[in-house]
Amino acid sequence: MIRNVLRLRSGRLAVVLLGAIVLLSVFGRVLAPYDPIAQTDLTLAGPAWAHPLGTDYLGRDVLSRILWGAPVSVLSAVQVALIGLGLGAIPGIVSVYLGRVFEWFTLRFADTLIALPFFVFAVAMTALMGNGISQAMLAVGILVAPVFYRVARAATLSVSQSPYVEAAVLAGASTGWIVRRHVAAKVLPPIAIALANTMGVGLVVVASLTFLGIGVQPPEPTWGGVLASDLGYLGYRPYAPLFPTVLIMITVWAFNLLADAIRDVAGSSGARPARPSLPRVEEVARG
Repeated sequence: MIRNVLRLRSGRLAVVLLGAIVLLSVFGRVLAPYDPIAQTDLTLAGPAWAHPLGTDYLGRDVLSRILWGAPVSVLSAVQVALIGLGLGAIPGIVSVYLGRVFEWFTLRFADTLIALPFFVFAVAMTALMGNGISQAMLAVGILVAPVFYRVARAATLSVSQSPYVEAAVLAGASTGWIVRRHVAAKVLPPIAIALANTMGVGLVVVASLTFLGIGVQPPEPTWGGVLASDLGYLGYRPYAPLFPTVLIMITVWAFNLLADAIRDVAGSSGARPARPSLPRVEEVARG
């Protein structure tokens, strides 16, 4: 699938942009020219050679704060998506095979999570567990889990009702063999699409929470925190919010481009389904 994604122009562009964002997240703190919390007398200074993006209301270098905040902002979005994937995809797949009781409880739990508001739940979790980025991302990851649950369940249901799966069941195939042989190939593409989309959504949610001061203790820099500090002084630096906003927009756009490329590849490959197979005797014996 990766090779097919790279054949698309949108896929190549998404990979290049996300590669740059990953490098920024990994090496951003090394590239920062100044201490992100060090204050100087140059408050609200415009872009200059010494400070390419200027300074904020406390005289802190804006470029250093953006570079230093990249790991927290981007990796937190990835953390949200992975938590949602783990909590949603696995129950979504096994709910098709573990009976009506498990299915009913997981469906009702997913419906309950969908009804909960993001920010209220995140604030409540951080109030109970402490104002940390891990606690906030755990809360958001729990709330996005129903997305993966529904995607994985829908794909699994479509496969479980296929004639070749029914034939495999009649031949004595175990549930584990069916999931590995037939379900995984059908579930992975929609889950990959949901994962890419959720990373983009997660970045926006992370930026929104840190904009409100939730999840990160000041003066720890984040893209949302840099944006919040700039909004209070638009009269002096009206262009300042553009720097973190453009970074957030480019990253979210790259995730969406990747999701679209995966969707295009999955759609084109779906026209040529893999040849179904029945389990061999030795595979049935192993279960």
